[in-house]
Amino acid sequence: MSSSEGPVQPTASTTEIAVATGERYRVEGSLKVVERIIVDAARGSIMQLAWLVEAETGEDLAVNSDHVVTLRAASS
Repeated sequence: MSSSEGPVQPTASTTEIAVATGERYRVEGSLKVVERIIVDAARGSIMQLAWLVEAETGEDLAVNSDHVVTLRAASS
């Protein structure tokens, strides 16, 4: 089986999140999608976390929206 016969893997967008502690995380999703998840969590119930997926590990990541400082599109 040649590589051209396999399924095409979509290029995933990633976004970098910086939090108040200075840590940075790369998560799956475009800038606008990640922003929407964080804003929705901020508008949700008290202490609702924004659930994302780390781009490098594929592990779940919960972020407190009150601690997000910046978002930016991460280069591939």
